[in-house]
Amino acid sequence: MLLRYFYDEKLAQASYLVGCVATGEALVVDPARNVLPYLRAAEKEGVRITHVTETHIHADFVSGSRELAAMTGAGLYLSDMGDAHWKYGYGDEAGVHLVREGDSWQVGNIRVEVLHTPGHTPEQIAFLITDSAGADQPMGVFTGDFLFVGDVGRPDLLEAAAGYKGTKEIGARQQYRTVQRFRKMADHLQIWPGHGAGSACGKALGAIPSTTMGYEKLFNPAFRFDQEEAFVAWLLDSQPEPPRYFAQMKKVNKLGPPLTRSLPTPAHYDRSRLERLLQEGAQVFDLRARGQFAAAHVPGTVNVPADHPSFVTQIGWLVDYDRPVYVLLPSIDAEREVLNDLRSIGVDNVPGYFSPEVLAHRTQALAVVTARELAQRLPHEDLLILDVRGRSEYHEKHIVGARHIALGYLLDQLASLPTDRPIVTQCASGYRSQIAASLLAAAGFDSVLSLNEGMECWSRFLPTESSVAQEAVRG
Repeated sequence: MLLRYFYDEKLAQASYLVGCVATGEALVVDPARNVLPYLRAAEKEGVRITHVTETHIHADFVSGSRELAAMTGAGLYLSDMGDAHWKYGYGDEAGVHLVREGDSWQVGNIRVEVLHTPGHTPEQIAFLITDSAGADQPMGVFTGDFLFVGDVGRPDLLEAAAGYKGTKEIGARQQYRTVQRFRKMADHLQIWPGHGAGSACGKALGAIPSTTMGYEKLFNPAFRFDQEEAFVAWLLDSQPEPPRYFAQMKKVNKLGPPLTRSLPTPAHYDRSRLERLLQEGAQVFDLRARGQFAAAHVPGTVNVPADHPSFVTQIGWLVDYDRPVYVLLPSIDAEREVLNDLRSIGVDNVPGYFSPEVLAHRTQALAVVTARELAQRLPHEDLLILDVRGRSEYHEKHIVGARHIALGYLLDQLASLPTDRPIVTQCASGYRSQIAASLLAAAGFDSVLSLNEGMECWSRFLPTESSVAQEAVRG
């Protein structure tokens, strides 16, 4: 048996190739949309991709299952365990096999058995793997977004991201029963999860790539509960805000992602086209590093630096999928990587891009401020400090008097912000702060500054407080 691990750090997403060396057949589990790494790995290992599958209708990236099956002629195996709302819209296409609890198939000598693991989503399935050439007991489980290292999948996405009200508690109770089922499984089973630390599909995912069933029973908080009500309360508490683009991913992956070969190739535009687009109100993202944008940028562009691990997620928070997207590349040779990143979350309508040469003239700087400078100005100036971190980050510690609007919701709250006094944006590291400042500047706010230093600095120079502590005192 052959097992290869693939990990997209920008999405904290894991996928796998499992092959039978004896027969030269291989299965890919939960592929990303950019399928080239799987094709290269299969070629290197001397196997053919004959089967493709996924554990559920993903919310955080565009699935590559349909793409990979189309390119290789592999059979595509999809869950048929969801209710009427969560059936695949392309399940009747040629080569698609709808599978249910207890179904199984062979990839050479490797037996793949379907387990229904609802909770994260109603249709979520896992795959029990047995290398039948040398064993009669399973080796491990591809758990998708049910079981992670140190955590389990959140059950609230259908409600929080896809708008299906009243489903999060149902999902939490399903998750409890799935955990109880896995509690009875053998300790030796390897657990191959669909995500790692940084994913918004859970609240406390571990950073190591795999684990064992025995280890999770000992140390995963989800396995400490013997009472359903306590488990439900724990699971639903303090889940992070789901990025706005999750709803679009659910829709795209349910209906069937378009094949990338059908997408148009973006054109290379010049400065005059950029000016016209900005005058028309187009969404243009400048993907250069923070320092470069702060020093010189074209007014009206929004800075989302591509050199940061959360780049794709932040684009997903801000992008309007109903309008074309234009990008200013961080370098002249970054087109392919950027396009793959955008397409990984379904930003397919990208008519064109710009290279840094458009910055040769008519640029402006973005005002930045240090924590020390801000501390000196606050007693004398009427400034609004705008904290754009997540809800739990703000409650844990924030600058006294700061107003909180998470970056992903800032576009919805522009009308509530003052136009008669300076706004200082602030986050944990300066990354989201500058995105927010550029967004406000592009929206027409005249006096915006970005606090481009992190928590270590601003908590040293500015007074802070904790909403968590305040709530505890009130309680």
